[in-house]
Amino acid sequence: MKPELQHFVIKRLSRLRMYILIVLGCAAITLITQPAAQPVESVLTLSGLTVAIDPGHGGYDGGARAHDSGVWEKDLTLPIALAVETELQSRGAKVMLTRREDICLSEGDTATKARKRADLKARRDMAENGGADVLLSIHLNEYRDRAQSGPQVFYQKGGTDGQRLAGHLQQSMIAVLKPEKQRRAMAGDYFVLRGKLPSALVECGFLSNAREEKLLRDPAYHRLIAQAVADGLEAWVSDP
Repeated sequence: MKPELQHFVIKRLSRLRMYILIVLGCAAITLITQPAAQPVESVLTLSGLTVAIDPGHGGYDGGARAHDSGVWEKDLTLPIALAVETELQSRGAKVMLTRREDICLSEGDTATKARKRADLKARRDMAENGGADVLLSIHLNEYRDRAQSGPQVFYQKGGTDGQRLAGHLQQSMIAVLKPEKQRRAMAGDYFVLRGKLPSALVECGFLSNAREEKLLRDPAYHRLIAQAVADGLEAWVSDP
């Protein structure tokens, strides 16, 4: 190659190298100065809704007892309620719990019917006086026939709002938990539901069923129950 041509090629390559370095430098500066992508915020579908969650039983009142492990209902309704609280808050709802520890809400030292009623009335009053829009009482079922299974939601008989609420909750429990036994929402007479608020009693499953008991003791299953409850409330809110 002639010296003149060699000099020309070297000059062009040097200039090309310089251009590449400039482009890479600009790209690096852009990456450094560009703001980081912001995480996608969850959709606050329950914003403006205040939900009272009642972890059933507590204190002297243990509720039902699992046939295999011996765990009391009261010791599972609380962690389930706390999981529900977390899920509802993530969707924008304001949540109040009637209890956050193993306590009864009425005074006394004996297990009388009057004391039990006072306890239930205190839970109901707490929800109404606290400005709740809806009351959900969390429970676990038990039956002598150990084959019985599946979540079931109850509402106070004669209550149209409660019936509609229970129906949506029941459908979401089936959709999310996929139980072997698909039950339907039913009416009943429950002292804790005899208030002014739309309300429902959510039986999350049967402690008397060996398979379901294991699920009900699993924190991962608690989160699924929480998802189902939140989905049910969303459906209820959007179906006036």
